[in-house]
Amino acid sequence: MNFPEELRYTAEHEWIKLVDGNVALIGITDYAQDQLGDVVFVEVNSLNEELAANEVFGSVEAVKTVSDLFLPVAGKVLEVNESLNDNPDTLNSDPYGEGWIIKLEVSNPADLDDLMDAATYQQSVH
Repeated sequence: MNFPEELRYTAEHEWIKLVDGNVALIGITDYAQDQLGDVVFVEVNSLNEELAANEVFGSVEAVKTVSDLFLPVAGKVLEVNESLNDNPDTLNSDPYGEGWIIKLEVSNPADLDDLMDAATYQQSVH
């Protein structure tokens, strides 16, 4: 399992990383993709929407199950990773890189401080 130090994590197994000012990338963790199994479809229907923390912004469908995606912090969905339409399995092979799901304009970047760091998240899944 991989737990990159520069990310923040949620109890629902999403990660978030500020990449440019108050713009962040969000995806699912290595643990989440491992638990889901082979991802076959990613749906995000919240583009350009302002959402609160913990609101559902989409879903991931795997061979065995469908799982909702929860926003780690409040913000506006700026972009959806369109490459996942053709290659949803990127969530399995590269969950922290090319497998990012959305780009979010974070309402309050300080909210990331309330999320788990890598060590705390790693403890939560073991």
